[in-house]
Amino acid sequence: MNSENSEEMETEEESFAAMFERSQKDSGHLAPGSKVEATVLKITKDWVFLDTGRKGEGVLDIKEVTDADGNLAVKAGDKVTAWFISSRNNEMRFTTKVGAKGGGAAGNAQLEEAYASGIPVEGVVEKEVKGGFEVKVAGSRAFCPFSQMGLRRIEDSAALIGKHMSFRISEYAENGRNIVLSHRALLEEELQGQKDALKETLKVGDRVRGTVTSLRDFGAFVSIGCVEGLLPISEIAWARVNDVSEVLTAGQELEVVVKGIDWERDRISFSLKDTLTDPWEEAAKAFPEGSYQNGRVARLTPFGAFVTLASGVDGLIHISKLGAGKRIQHPKEVISEGQEVEVKVEGVDREQRRISLSLASVSRAEQEQTETMDAYRKTVAETPKGMGTLGDLLKAKLAKG
Repeated sequence: MNSENSEEMETEEESFAAMFERSQKDSGHLAPGSKVEATVLKITKDWVFLDTGRKGEGVLDIKEVTDADGNLAVKAGDKVTAWFISSRNNEMRFTTKVGAKGGGAAGNAQLEEAYASGIPVEGVVEKEVKGGFEVKVAGSRAFCPFSQMGLRRIEDSAALIGKHMSFRISEYAENGRNIVLSHRALLEEELQGQKDALKETLKVGDRVRGTVTSLRDFGAFVSIGCVEGLLPISEIAWARVNDVSEVLTAGQELEVVVKGIDWERDRISFSLKDTLTDPWEEAAKAFPEGSYQNGRVARLTPFGAFVTLASGVDGLIHISKLGAGKRIQHPKEVISEGQEVEVKVEGVDREQRRISLSLASVSRAEQEQTETMDAYRKTVAETPKGMGTLGDLLKAKLAKG
């Protein structure tokens, strides 16, 4: 057999295999509880028609994708996850969850199938019990622990009573007499899906809207929907922040810049100050070298005193320039935090964000001393040689008078 015939037969075999696979997929029967990813074809008054990639259309009760206000959660072209229930007249019925109605043997069969297949179930929170809530689902009583009702601690249990919610059955035993539910599992799955999508789009430098979820000594946690990140205290403002609660509040909405992303460690960091104008951009113009400025002592350190000239712009008076010629051990010997002072700008380093300062009173005294010495030197320089000392000149002048 030559190579051409061999290649031809292999191609035919591959084509046949592909056709067989497609025919199996098209005609293959789905088992009840089978999970599929389907595409919404069209939406009518009562049904949502689905393309499952098989022969025949799939249908979904429109009530399953309609919220309490009658708003549809899907549109044509959307992808949905559904579970196969039954097939009749070449029409496949699907569900996104087991309903809260029903009961008896049929209801228990539905719940058992939902447990085995991982199909979400819809239930009504009946009342609070020890350790959690009693939930009625498909005519049966079930239990949902406090820890499984949400992603965070439940603050108002009473607000959940009578509420319709979706759950995943985490335990099914004793023919339906022992059913344990989890709402948290569904929320985590939804968040993971959103997070996976966000990984494809979110990048460092993006501006995003977020909500402050909690405050800490070291910063604030901000949620941008499916993920939460840290806004460090150093990134809240250009000015120094000592107490986060003085600037932010839980529940506050704000715009932040993404500073860092580490998906492996599930960490994201934000910056609020990067959305604000950098005060150092105008520092050189606002505080030119040699000018005198008014400021407030922000903090003292062993090596000097930091003085706030404007919000986010601090300058340093080195300890060597605080003693007016005298050696001091600490700036607190001559100056105190919160004190209003007049300073002289000795130097501005825009790139390093540094401004060197000195006390205005000390600078003026030094300037006067320098001017006096300069005047004296000038007088001496202008005096003719051989005229004697300055004292002799004065005596000569007095004698003439």
